[in-house]
Amino acid sequence: MKSSVAEQVSVNDSFLQRTDDGVSSKPRKPKVDGLSLIESFTPEQVRQHIIGLGSCVVAQSKSKDEKNQAMEQSRSEYTCQLCAVGKLTFEPPPIYCTPCFTRITRNAMYYTNGTGETHFCTSCYNEASGDSIVIDGIAIPQKNLEKKKNDEETEELWVQCDKCEAWQHQICALYNGRINDGVQAEYTCPNCYMTEVERGERKPLPQSAVLGAKDLPRTILSDHIEMRLARRLKHERQERASVQGKNIDEVPGAEELVVRVVSLVDKMLDVKPRFLEIFQEENYPMEFPYKSKVLLLFQKIEGVEACLFGMYVQEFGSECQQPNHRRVYVSYLDFLEYFRPEVKTVTGESLQTFVYHEILIGYLEYCKKRGFTSCYILACPQKGEDHILYCHPEIQKTKKSDNLREWYLSMLRKAAKENIVVDLTNVYDHFFMSTGECKAKVTAARLPYFDGDYWPGAAEDMIYQLQQEEDARKQHKKGNIEMTITKRPLKASGQTDFSGNASKDLLLMHKLGETIYPMKEDFIMIHLQHTCTHCCILMVSGNRWVCSQCKNFQLCDRCYEAEQELEDRERHPINQKDKHALSQVEINDVAVDTKDKDEIIECEFFDTRQAFLSLCQGNHYQYDTLRRAKHSSMMVLYHLHNPTAPAFVMTCNVCHLDIEVGQGWRCETCLDYEVCNSCYQKDGGIHHPHKLTNHPSMAERDDAQNKEATQTQGLQLRMMLDLLVHTSQCRSQQCHYPSCHKVKGLFRHGIQCKTRTSRGCVLCKRMWYLLYLHARACKGSKCHVPRCRDLKEHIRSLQQQSDSRRRAAVMEMIIQSAAEVAGNAG
Repeated sequence: MKSSVAEQVSVNDSFLQRTDDGVSSKPRKPKVDGLSLIESFTPEQVRQHIIGLGSCVVAQSKSKDEKNQAMEQSRSEYTCQLCAVGKLTFEPPPIYCTPCFTRITRNAMYYTNGTGETHFCTSCYNEASGDSIVIDGIAIPQKNLEKKKNDEETEELWVQCDKCEAWQHQICALYNGRINDGVQAEYTCPNCYMTEVERGERKPLPQSAVLGAKDLPRTILSDHIEMRLARRLKHERQERASVQGKNIDEVPGAEELVVRVVSLVDKMLDVKPRFLEIFQEENYPMEFPYKSKVLLLFQKIEGVEACLFGMYVQEFGSECQQPNHRRVYVSYLDFLEYFRPEVKTVTGESLQTFVYHEILIGYLEYCKKRGFTSCYILACPQKGEDHILYCHPEIQKTKKSDNLREWYLSMLRKAAKENIVVDLTNVYDHFFMSTGECKAKVTAARLPYFDGDYWPGAAEDMIYQLQQEEDARKQHKKGNIEMTITKRPLKASGQTDFSGNASKDLLLMHKLGETIYPMKEDFIMIHLQHTCTHCCILMVSGNRWVCSQCKNFQLCDRCYEAEQELEDRERHPINQKDKHALSQVEINDVAVDTKDKDEIIECEFFDTRQAFLSLCQGNHYQYDTLRRAKHSSMMVLYHLHNPTAPAFVMTCNVCHLDIEVGQGWRCETCLDYEVCNSCYQKDGGIHHPHKLTNHPSMAERDDAQNKEATQTQGLQLRMMLDLLVHTSQCRSQQCHYPSCHKVKGLFRHGIQCKTRTSRGCVLCKRMWYLLYLHARACKGSKCHVPRCRDLKEHIRSLQQQSDSRRRAAVMEMIIQSAAEVAGNAG
């Protein structure tokens, strides 16, 4: 295929780009009619929604000039009938400098290559030596870079009522152009809809016509958190009512909350090569299996469900080897401040904070019951970076490090009162310090190794630096002198093994420890089970030997036996005449294994945090105002309920226009052939040799039919991906494998095509989509599918950039912490 990876990304990496062909400066009708969520509302719900739009649009005006501009537009020819404002623009997707990972600010100048994959801020561009900029060993000539300004704008789309011919923003109207009832229905605006319902001329659509958060699959985890949340909210409301001297019905309470797990998949984490090399003789695992889960909270606000909270977690179970055995990592957490009602609890915290804390506590409680021993959280805010939900409100400022840490710690203190959390420490104190009666070896092999965490990437960079320094010493023939200097910190640490890998291990721990020490409190480690004081292993079976006087001293069976063999003066407590008795406590409340009873839930849009952000960025699913958060949540729910529907609309093979759901005809033989209703009605499909089947409409689908249709579409997609693999290896000129010759034709087309994806070639776009889906799932190291290696490298590169930005944010915090300490000392 001739198309570049960047061109395929414009179609697929967002699942990405919508196929809307841009927007004009004035309203225009969509190509096909869709469904407004409002058509399932009662008139009173419609009124509440319209009232809520006014404050949202005012909040969206970020400056006085924009507010004046919005008011000026409200007097122009085209204004929204619902919010009384004219043109509104989306926030452009973020652009990051490839070398330094900083975000290129709005209206700033930057430089980019022809494919749009690589960007340079003016500082990196000006600091480059010579006529080229080197990225990953590749020199990019500066003359090939184009200077641009980060000022592109995309206007919100409009829709016109077929009854009163008034215009509305599609977001204000809660309009979904991807849903229709199978015919070219008229679009009715909210005002006309209310009038018709009140006159008895129509009835609201049944709830089943618009599936919501409650209709998403339930899991044991989501039920556990939902039930806990309902119980705790009822108790909180009773407390508030009692303090105010009112009945419980007289005080506002949080209602219509839905918690769902939207992705639950098995994944494998590969250990980075440089780190693995250090421990190759110690049988350190090459990979760690884990379960990746995504949890969302929805609340119905003014009749519309809004996604307010999201969390990505990694669960390394009992089948996983050390150091990840029975450990949990909260990799990303994000929330919005739109929660209702805006009231304080009796303790003075907001009800919003209470709910978000309870979700986390509920998750920790669930993990403890399943037998997990510890949980890890990095309290590192990334300014200007969206963790999960794209484009936060400007009024919702990024929490500072100490505020975010206290937010987590206040939650953990609540969990400790319920004995869910038995101890709280940090990664530095637990793994980098060997003081007092702790006898655990200080080694990087004990550090939990999580996907996207700060230290695995930082360690890889540090090992590379150590190797560079070692090579430089050898080159200058100063190895003996330098080695003497290197041994000093190792001896000070009690290290006696000065072999190459052992030295690298200790030097790595020394370097990592120095790096994270200034912000060690932000690397939170939560003990869900008790830990042995001597070996620091979290105990899940056998006995705990607890000191009768020291609250925090306890031993596992193995360390207790070793303790009994010591002389009295060496036993706990060290160097004291009166020895404390150790009482035996049987460990019988920890699950034997952590097996997950919930079924796998695959969702390509939530497979990674970056995939979901790409979906939102490419489709302008923003959360910067409540009105946009409602519409974006509505569209996210659409994608969740239609997992096999592509994020971009399928294109007619005849007229090359988009085909909406229920508006096309699909070939039962050629999996890549579809035509729209208009083209089918013109010739009845006589120009295609095979039978064409009408797309099922939403009105024709009940739950069973919808499930069957989803399974059929999924089967077709798997067949197409299997065909892709077959064709890439097939050398037969007369292959009888169904449609093999067609895919070979697509390969040949990709080589010869002059139009390509970037200029709208339908065949190239479809082919890139399939190649991308294949590359995301492919585990083979020598795959024959075209561009598979390039696409996998591109996907890996995107994840690497995300991890690098996180490490850069941590380093910035470390520098700030060190500067504050130095300032206080001065």
